[in-house]
Amino acid sequence: MGENFHDRGKRIEEQVALMRQLWTEPLVEFSGHWHRVPDAGINPLPVQRPIPIWFGGHADPVLRRLATIGDGWMTNYQTAHDALPALDQINRYLDESGRDLSSLGLEARISYGDGNPSTWEGLIKGWEEVGATHLTIQTMRLGFQTPDQHMEALREFATALGIGS
Repeated sequence: MGENFHDRGKRIEEQVALMRQLWTEPLVEFSGHWHRVPDAGINPLPVQRPIPIWFGGHADPVLRRLATIGDGWMTNYQTAHDALPALDQINRYLDESGRDLSSLGLEARISYGDGNPSTWEGLIKGWEEVGATHLTIQTMRLGFQTPDQHMEALREFATALGIGS
């Protein structure tokens, strides 16, 4: 897209600041390093203000950015145990920013895997113990060929855990 890959983190930080202004103020004048908005607004403003901004990724700059300006973290770790070093780092950055983990949402992502409800329950329990607030079940890379197969797996998951029918 014609942008420098190496300054994307700083651009994201500026874009978050701009988006938050656009989502909460009737009229915005913004002058950053990469973006200039001389006179703009969204009408009507979003009902939810501010809109939460979640980050994904595990690189140290992402974890620092999450702790300083983020509202939630979308992990890609398979288990809560695997995520512990990153969670420890996030907690250190949150302390530096005067925040704590309870100020962030934490999305655990678990795989449908072989369809075993006890495996799911164990994974979910582990994520709950580290403070997960959201859960995503993934059905990718399981050999499903049609959307209906993915949907059936999601139905089985929900039924097994008593969260759907």
